[in-house]
Amino acid sequence: MKRLASGAALTAGILAATALAFAPSASAAVTPGSASITASCGLFGGGAATLTATQVSSTSATITLSSTGITTPLALSANSINSTLTMTNSTGANRVFSGTVNPAMPAGGAVTVGPLPGTVAVGDSLDFYKGSLKMVIFGITVTCTSSAAQSPGPFVFS
Repeated sequence: MKRLASGAALTAGILAATALAFAPSASAAVTPGSASITASCGLFGGGAATLTATQVSSTSATITLSSTGITTPLALSANSINSTLTMTNSTGANRVFSGTVNPAMPAGGAVTVGPLPGTVAVGDSLDFYKGSLKMVIFGITVTCTSSAAQSPGPFVFS
């Protein structure tokens, strides 16, 4: 009886270890979760901004840009900015995040766009430097660029 119980316990342990070996890996993650940039946006001014990345799956992510230094000269309603954020990718083709997601903003208010959805791949290393944010508002295109790499470093997707 003791031998049967020991054998059953050993079999259960082997099955548990095998299940762990073949279990799916942890959910997708991006590091760092946020980065700082300094952007120049023409008519909208410029200054410090924060990019926040969220990896939704191994093939999709969202990025949000928010800044008190970049301001809107006019009041804007929610979801009225057509935004295209292009991130340079040191491991391949640039990645594009686009959409019309933004909160309502008063004239002179801080700009926030996103979360903007886009496609990513495992190993992508994305930086706003040499990329751009194009915002189309009332038919006018405002382009933001940066003259330095984001800090603490690029978004790396796993």
